[in-house]
Amino acid sequence: GSSVLRMSSGIQVKAKTAVQKSKTSSPLLCSPEAAINPKPKPSDKLNPKTINPFGVNSRPSPFASVYAKGGIPCRIVHGTVKHRLQWECLPGTVSFDPLLVVLAEGLSETKHPFTFVSKEGFKELLMVEGASDKTIPLLPRLVPVLKAALAHSDYEVFGRGLDALVQLSAVVG
Repeated sequence: GSSVLRMSSGIQVKAKTAVQKSKTSSPLLCSPEAAINPKPKPSDKLNPKTINPFGVNSRPSPFASVYAKGGIPCRIVHGTVKHRLQWECLPGTVSFDPLLVVLAEGLSETKHPFTFVSKEGFKELLMVEGASDKTIPLLPRLVPVLKAALAHSDYEVFGRGLDALVQLSAVVG
């Protein structure tokens, strides 16, 4: 049965058995891990006090860091209806070797403006006269990047990867 504890004041208290203790105390709330990392609330995303600048998501992607440093010679011109790219120099004069591969890597981005810059930049570089001769040597580096975009779980990334593959095959043959 149940055991009764007698206190010095004469009050009788029933002691909880091990089964009762396990039912009333949640192992998730009592674990030291839960005390350190409580479950986030949906409003925490909007609260600036809960943003961790040293967290995993605070590190920019390789494409984002190249774009921020000015490694991609184009910027977005925001129109009223449609955005477009403004190139610092003509796309035909740009070296395809690092730029086309970086733009292809940017196809896996999920944040604006990186998604737009990578998609439009890739397309505009492939439309340049003589793009076929400049692109063929880069195929061994482009194919794995495009495969990664096609295998991405985000359907928009998959769509950008598929569009880029169609454009690339039209240019290269």
